[in-house]
Amino acid sequence: MQVVLTIAGSDSSGGAGIQADLKTFEAFGVFGASAITVLTAQNTTGVQELFPLSVDFIEQQIQSVLSDFDVSAIKIGMLYDTDIIHMVHRVITPLNIPIVLDPVCVSKAGSDLLKSDAIDALRELSRIVTLSTPNLYEAYRLFGYKSGDTDSLKTLIDHPAPVLIKNHVMNTISADLLYFGHQKRIFTSELIDSTSQHGTGCSFSSAIAANLALGLSLEESVERSKRFITQAIRCAPALGHGRGPIHHKVGGKYVA
Repeated sequence: MQVVLTIAGSDSSGGAGIQADLKTFEAFGVFGASAITVLTAQNTTGVQELFPLSVDFIEQQIQSVLSDFDVSAIKIGMLYDTDIIHMVHRVITPLNIPIVLDPVCVSKAGSDLLKSDAIDALRELSRIVTLSTPNLYEAYRLFGYKSGDTDSLKTLIDHPAPVLIKNHVMNTISADLLYFGHQKRIFTSELIDSTSQHGTGCSFSSAIAANLALGLSLEESVERSKRFITQAIRCAPALGHGRGPIHHKVGGKYVA
């Protein structure tokens, strides 16, 4: 069984972060390990409180997993501040495995999940990973990308690592755009009108990491993961009073 490590924050409501990552890994039949960066008190309506763990303890979690398991891929989520980002950058640099970065900046409920002075460090981290998966807001903060603005594509074209920009809406279509140099690939699916999308970004990037661990190509991994997320949103259990969680188990039935 392939092992995938997630380095991310904990979501007490279970819909995003570490909890969503582990559910996603299980849906794809890989074994999930975790290193928690930040504890959060949150639910579907927002983040009420957060508590970053010490950099040394986060690194110890990572090293404990890497020293015992043959890790096939890593997913990186919420890192919160510059010190944590620099440590993760240092630890993953020598690794020769797929690494997917979900550059978490803000929750879907609007809560800030990245310190404002950490964006440069996060941008540098995105240069050494296998793939970054920003949404439109994060793509603007990291790369100055604006949908429909051709001038803003230069930063992406010059970027040394692939970038998947999520959440483009085209009439009844949801589109994610994969950029790697001058190459571009568009992944589309049905646009589902749902308020249950808590943790979709975490789960999408985790699904891609799981599929890379299974030996699929980057494009195959993205395509398979998009089908998973679409079905997980479609079958969401309608929990909570805000942006509800998706249904990872049902989504996992449609990944073949």
